Amino acid sequence: MNPFTIVLITVLVLVMQSLSTFGDEQLLVHGYYRETCPMAEQIVRYNLQFAVLKNPRMAASLLRLHFHDCFVMGCDASILLDSHEGMISEKQAGPNVNSLRGFEVIDRIKYQLEAACPLTVSCADILAIAARDAVAMRGGPCWEVYLGRKDSLKASFDGANQLIPAPNSSLETLISNFKQQGLDIGDLVALSGSHTMGKARCSSFRQQIHDASAEEEQYDKYERYTTFRRILRSICPRSGKDNRLAPLDFQTPARFDNNYFINILEGRGLLGSDNVLVKEDDEGEIRKQVWAYASNQELFFASFANSMLRMGNINVLYGNEGEIRRNCRFVNT
Repeated sequence: MNPFTIVLITVLVLVMQSLSTFGDEQLLVHGYYRETCPMAEQIVRYNLQFAVLKNPRMAASLLRLHFHDCFVMGCDASILLDSHEGMISEKQAGPNVNSLRGFEVIDRIKYQLEAACPLTVSCADILAIAARDAVAMRGGPCWEVYLGRKDSLKASFDGANQLIPAPNSSLETLISNFKQQGLDIGDLVALSGSHTMGKARCSSFRQQIHDASAEEEQYDKYERYTTFRRILRSICPRSGKDNRLAPLDFQTPARFDNNYFINILEGRGLLGSDNVLVKEDDEGEIRKQVWAYASNQELFFASFANSMLRMGNINVLYGNEGEIRRNCRFVNT
């Protein structure tokens, strides 16, 4: 049996396991738009190809957009709503302001979908498809996206400030954040692998590189990441330059692969929330999973696809619970 077949079988098994965890209320289906808008996924993919070719970093941005949406009220496209009539946009929340990107790409996709199939394809489904295609276009796994989400009628500025994990979160906090969304430690580790591509602002990793304890400073003298930390300090000084960028993975910053796990095993994760997966794992179980992904990229890809399916099902809106927006930035009037 060739390696591709093994990977495909693994992905299918994990997908079936994932779907079995959704419960009897699971209504998302594959091929949801097959009759009502048969070109929906092709329209998304065409626009993604153009956007990522123009700016490779956009792939990571669109994946992150889906993540930040799902962790606040569920995968309902609330992240796309602009402030309007007393409602404060989630875009203005601390984890998102001057940080999230890709809104114009989603706008362009929605415009074309409305021209082809008016009031048919939800903004929430666009985000889910775009996240999948963004990963695949940078060399990562591809999976069947289950569709049928409706769009939220509101946003939650407070929820965005409270529920999106911070870049300096402890392992305990991360586990709690994910558990609150119905995701487990396995999902936490697999989805953290999304940090294998993209960039982060200086303000996100400054504490990680400048506030080292005396013990860590002594450790640095003998470990490989001394040079790594030195490079980061040259990019991000103790104060100022908040918007300077550094790649989350210095080895292959624009490619989706398993280098992230190799990096954190060597203490070279960019964010504090990356390195705690190894440093604060007292039981050693998470470290075993990290080692497994670092040594087997196909295993990581299969687990990542499974966890993306689970995340994409968080508090999904169906039927009259939501709507299909004409414009992803505003609720219908």
